[in-house]
Amino acid sequence: MRAPGYAARRGFRRIDLRRAVVHDFPLKAAALAIAVLAFVVVAETGQPVVATFHVPVERPTAVPAGYVLRGSLGEVTVTLRGPQPAVAKLAQGDIHPVPDLAQADLSRNDAQDVALSVPLNDPAITVQTNPATVPVRIEKVVSRSLAVQVRFANDPPPGFQPGTPAISSGEVRITGPQSLVAAVAAVFATLRFGDTPIDVATSADAVPVDAAGNPVDGVQADPPTVQVNVPVLSTTGTRTVPVLWSIKGAVANGYWISRITTDPVAVSLQGAPGTLAAVDRVETTAIDVTGLSANRSFRVPLLLPAGVSLLQPTDATVGVTVVALTGTRPFPLVAVQVTGAAAGLVAETDPATVSVLVSGAVAQLAALGPGDVVATVDASGKTAGSSPVDVVLKVPAGITVASLQPTRVTLTMRAR
Repeated sequence: MRAPGYAARRGFRRIDLRRAVVHDFPLKAAALAIAVLAFVVVAETGQPVVATFHVPVERPTAVPAGYVLRGSLGEVTVTLRGPQPAVAKLAQGDIHPVPDLAQADLSRNDAQDVALSVPLNDPAITVQTNPATVPVRIEKVVSRSLAVQVRFANDPPPGFQPGTPAISSGEVRITGPQSLVAAVAAVFATLRFGDTPIDVATSADAVPVDAAGNPVDGVQADPPTVQVNVPVLSTTGTRTVPVLWSIKGAVANGYWISRITTDPVAVSLQGAPGTLAAVDRVETTAIDVTGLSANRSFRVPLLLPAGVSLLQPTDATVGVTVVALTGTRPFPLVAVQVTGAAAGLVAETDPATVSVLVSGAVAQLAALGPGDVVATVDASGKTAGSSPVDVVLKVPAGITVASLQPTRVTLTMRAR
């Protein structure tokens, strides 16, 4: 044991522990509280984590009025990045990627890419999708009226034939996406005869069909059903033959006849058995289609051989469907125009021209001039220097851009 005064003699300084603790105590307590709070925050939040989900793209609940979203949207990979506790709370059922239709161009009728949005309530979590866009097809909802045609699924019993059908509603209004409504060539009400020769009186679905007779799904008919009455007539002393159309002249340049229909497709004739045996068809009077550039129906009489008459007198309605010839036309040197350049700056692009291929009706393509295909880049907000920018094309309505090369150019801005 050292003698009293040893520390003083050796030059040691006595440490007062009590004074070291209580000296500036408020400041030390505040520092300790801040350190504890920081520790708790770090422990709670942790380092940012990443979670990945493979989920289907959902259809948006709100589509612009008068339009419909068509087709399948597929699946995307959604990557979440954020604090571990916040990310851990989310399951696959909480991830709902939807296309942002506010970016869609409603004037287009083909597929277009729009950005995806994944709504989340936690702003601390960032979201990324792969791919970042999804192709969607938004079409305008349109309507048009068509006559109902009766189609028979089978023949009447032997020795009998169908008479002229009577339909409760001669026309139905079809409504749906523009491309589907355009594909509808007719509306059929299909009937089936029974085993006994009795008149048919029944309701039948009004089914929109394409030119091949296949139902067009996604199109609604109003009314959806019609009442049809068909008498069943004896064929004794009669013969049923097809009705053949006859046309003359040529349609307008740039158009062609894609389809011709007759209503009725067949008629029942009556006359002497020997005379009827020599008749295998009935033709319409010639229809002049010279210069025709749109669909049209013609009501024309039938040409009957001598000694033969119609069992039920009628004229024929001949429908002529005319469509425009389509093709493509190149514009290999379209000058790139710069818009939005700030005052005092000169803008130029490299390359200075782009190559464009457009498609559409032949007649419309032939009428295009050099100024009808315009390529621009936006220099708004650009300062001196060079940067890549997207090329935007403007073409007349009815014309579609088939290809654009290149899609991006280098924009150089310099002082005057």
